[in-house]
Amino acid sequence: MKNKILSESEFDKLFQTVSNWGRWGTDDQLGTLNFLTPDKIAKAAALIRTGRTVSMSRPIDTIASADNPNPAVHCMTRGYDIPSEMGEPLFVADYLACACHGYAHSHLDALCHVGYKGNLYNGRALSLVTSVRAQTLDISNYSKGIVGRGVLLDIPRLRKKKWLEPGEAVTVEDIEDAEREEGVRLGEGDLFAFRVGHYQRRIELGPWNVDHGGQGRAGLHPTAMELLHERRVAAFLPDGDGETIPSPVEGVGYPVHALQIAAMGLACGDSLQLEELSMACEEERRWEFMAVVSPLRLPGGTGSLVNPIAIF
Repeated sequence: MKNKILSESEFDKLFQTVSNWGRWGTDDQLGTLNFLTPDKIAKAAALIRTGRTVSMSRPIDTIASADNPNPAVHCMTRGYDIPSEMGEPLFVADYLACACHGYAHSHLDALCHVGYKGNLYNGRALSLVTSVRAQTLDISNYSKGIVGRGVLLDIPRLRKKKWLEPGEAVTVEDIEDAEREEGVRLGEGDLFAFRVGHYQRRIELGPWNVDHGGQGRAGLHPTAMELLHERRVAAFLPDGDGETIPSPVEGVGYPVHALQIAAMGLACGDSLQLEELSMACEEERRWEFMAVVSPLRLPGGTGSLVNPIAIF
């Protein structure tokens, strides 16, 4: 199963199987966040016992590399060495510019970020997203934040290794095995933190070409999206981008993105850092926690940098 290659027609059937088009009406802008109801948020708050907080974000990277061809730009715009005409107190300030997508920066995708065969999520036209802005399904729809029960499934821990190698695919069976090993189960409204050890591999071995034509990356097999659909997961937070590269689908380069965003309307992040969370879960001896994800309120935006927080 791990190496099963799907034809494009098989993939299109899978797309229809996990589709949430019309589930919450023709005007829906939230997708799977509809599963994240106030009662589920309140229950997630009850998971806080020690008050320990853990970041799930990578440091913003200003250095160009094989997986970061467009590094962030960070510079000082005001320093203490420049005299102020206003006297005391003195101020210092800086400037940050960064792409919202890519493989190097922790970010959240908007539902307008991916189209498949002429349509966005819920059958909306691609023409609603122009070179100026997104007129629908933009990141500002998540401006109230994503707060709920977080569940970490640590696949390298399950396989007793530091990380998964590029090209390794994680199946439904792997997810279920990790659940049994950790004593948790993904459920409706959950925020699924999915660790393949991508960032730890980068720390120890350095950057590599993660894309097609390079070494690729580890991630979910597209068929595993059926489990996320059946369990009504609200958000997907991987430490890579969830994709297995080379793609296991003929003619479809990023099948997981097509399924999670265009078909399911699943809130999803990319390029998180789950090493600190993995360590915290081991030390706390539990793999569930309250999770808080707060994207920037950017009207018309296709994504946002993000620093998700786990609270124990």
